[in-house]
Amino acid sequence: MQYRNFGRTGWKVSEISFGAWGIGGSWGHVSEEDALAALHAAIDNGVNFIDTADVYGDGRSERFIAQVLKERSEQVYVVTKAGRRLDPHVAEGYNRKNLTAFVERSLKNLEVETLDLVQLHCPPTEVYYRPEVFGILDDLAQAGKIKYYGVSVEKAEEAIKATEYPNVQSVQIIFNIFRQRPAELFFDLAKQRQVGILTRVPLASGLLSGKMTRQTTFPKDDHRNFNRYGQSFDVGETFAGVDYDTGLDAVEELRALVPTGVTMAQFALRWILMFDAVSCAIPGAKNPAQAIANAQAADLPPLSDEVMAKVKAIYDDKIRGLVHHRW
Repeated sequence: MQYRNFGRTGWKVSEISFGAWGIGGSWGHVSEEDALAALHAAIDNGVNFIDTADVYGDGRSERFIAQVLKERSEQVYVVTKAGRRLDPHVAEGYNRKNLTAFVERSLKNLEVETLDLVQLHCPPTEVYYRPEVFGILDDLAQAGKIKYYGVSVEKAEEAIKATEYPNVQSVQIIFNIFRQRPAELFFDLAKQRQVGILTRVPLASGLLSGKMTRQTTFPKDDHRNFNRYGQSFDVGETFAGVDYDTGLDAVEELRALVPTGVTMAQFALRWILMFDAVSCAIPGAKNPAQAIANAQAADLPPLSDEVMAKVKAIYDDKIRGLVHHRW
């Protein structure tokens, strides 16, 4: 495993971290045994950064993490999120009462006195124009409830706006071979402002695993089934907003670029790590084998300029027109 600086925090975080959405819910059922084993396997392989949220399995993910970390002696940073419990999910809900309640609930689930880092969980764009919301987070930090805070965003423009607030330490944003706009608009600014970048949905909801076909089906409780067209939340969260069949066609072209002995998923993760603005990629894992394979991507050699150019050409030809202007 390799490690990178995480913004201004002083943390050194694993280039490949552990995304805990899958073990919480919305990706089909994952047994408790598999969830705990996946977390242990990730830590065994050098992962020291775990991303979760209070809504992943209604706290299930956070509680699994607490259970595992009680058994480990390693320094592991846990970032959670707050805001998506709001119903309706509106800017007015990001108030002192609600944010404090969300933080207190995560403290209880994670069994800690202070959260390492909490992120606003893809709030409405209007929230980024409400300084009082970030003032509430400053107060929670002053009270010792959170150590640091950041944002998880849908759009590059939201990321740019968020970093105007001086105590925003991190931005979590969708970035992968099928979603390249953040590199053009945001990465240089993030480096200037010393803001950590967490890249979520790094495998485009599994499209970039190379394992899906036109015959692939998903369980009823898997968001890749019920949110394929954005019926339940932002369509950009599922398959990175790419039309499924178009994504499969692009994956077939990418296969020719994957080195022998490397999986498509590992190749996609290594591509993300070619960008030095990125602090870490956050692939999910629902079992130990997936966690180990993900972690191994950090130790692959860099991709050549030729391969990077060919990836960009596939994106420009097949994907850019579908997603680039949207997020």
